[in-house]
Amino acid sequence: MNTLVAEPVATNLRFEADVMWVELGDGRQLGVPLAYFPRLLRASPTDRNRFTVSGGGTGIHWDNLDEDISVSALLMGVGDRSRKAS
Repeated sequence: MNTLVAEPVATNLRFEADVMWVELGDGRQLGVPLAYFPRLLRASPTDRNRFTVSGGGTGIHWDNLDEDISVSALLMGVGDRSRKAS
């Protein structure tokens, strides 16, 4: 039996209060707390909406915020890893 597994891709995003909603190519929507990504949490609504869906939908990029997020990492529940452990 062959099983074709496609990598999840983002088609769009939107923001509500403290949540980022990622629309996926298969019709799912993933809600992610902005607290997972401090740069996005602190950013203005205008800056949050200046994103680019990159890599054919495998990532989301904010040039003005120096932020890159992998769609597959979002689905695994991985947040910002740029902070140093204390």
